[in-house]
Amino acid sequence: MATVSVNRKMSSSEEVSWVTWFCGLRGNEFFCEVDEDYIQDKFNLTGLNEQVPNYRQALDMILDLEPEDELEDNPHQSDMTEQAAEMLYGLIHARYILTNRGIAQMIEKYQTGDFGHCPRVYCESQPMLPLGLSDIPGEAMMVHISERVSRICCSWYIPNIARNVPTNQFVPRLYGFKIHSLAYQIQLQAAANFKMPLRTVNSKK
Repeated sequence: MATVSVNRKMSSSEEVSWVTWFCGLRGNEFFCEVDEDYIQDKFNLTGLNEQVPNYRQALDMILDLEPEDELEDNPHQSDMTEQAAEMLYGLIHARYILTNRGIAQMIEKYQTGDFGHCPRVYCESQPMLPLGLSDIPGEAMMVHISERVSRICCSWYIPNIARNVPTNQFVPRLYGFKIHSLAYQIQLQAAANFKMPLRTVNSKK
């Protein structure tokens, strides 16, 4: 496959790659480090240049290529390129985790609990999965799901992970006694009766 042509040399002063630095930032624990060979393959980046502003500069930043002199002298342009690089890496990452190598890395992060654990009692600290609600950057926030809570087969996201749906269900209790289902209806009725006079007084005003 064709690869992205490299017109600039890598900066010798960089001890840590941009990808490693970005994935190590707080809040970016959900990202895995995409292989540089994957990023350099133009086929894997098809169409991304139409979605990301300053695409060429952003790609150079991800690949640790020396920036242009104009970029170094313009802090505002540098910030825009940094934001574009973060957006571009996220789009590349979304494609990378569908490959065998990417899936293996995400499985490892899932098994080590990098995505967090479900706080639900009967989930017994079940590892959680990140779920994007939209493919469009910035349209929706990422959420966390637990296999046991959602009862959704997550094999489409990370295969080879067996579902483990709990048989126990939470039973609300008060001083050790089960709360009868009618208690909720009585509570709602009492709340409605309590608010009714207030609405009557307000309506007279």
